[in-house]
Amino acid sequence: MEEYCVMDSPLGPLKITATDKGISGIAFCAESLRETDHPLLKETEKQLREYFAGNRKVFDLPLDPQGTEFQKLVWQALRDIPFGATRSYGEIARVIGRPKAARAVGMANHVNPIVIVVPCHRVIGADGRLTGYGGGLDKKEYLLKHER
Repeated sequence: MEEYCVMDSPLGPLKITATDKGISGIAFCAESLRETDHPLLKETEKQLREYFAGNRKVFDLPLDPQGTEFQKLVWQALRDIPFGATRSYGEIARVIGRPKAARAVGMANHVNPIVIVVPCHRVIGADGRLTGYGGGLDKKEYLLKHER
């Protein structure tokens, strides 16, 4: 069974969902705040607050993202991008051993179910420009500036 809570953040409400295995989603949403007693949701909310306060650079949470094996491979590569760093879609494609799959990496980024913790915001265009972000480029820009 999946449980969720909604927390406030500098980017607006974030909906956090969890299964028995781990965090299954963090998404920007329009819902109003909803508290929970679920310990993993409380811990995720705590770590996100620490991140936004500038006191956390690495998340320590069990994750349970739902997706294809390729998507999971991409999402793991995203988690390996250091705080404050960026990579291009092509670089991620090379890291996962699929050098011609930059577009597929972009699609996997687009459906990333666990924003911020799986830092798809750290992926930029090969020319250094900010490219698509499910939450909007303003949020991507905010997150990248926050990490500098």
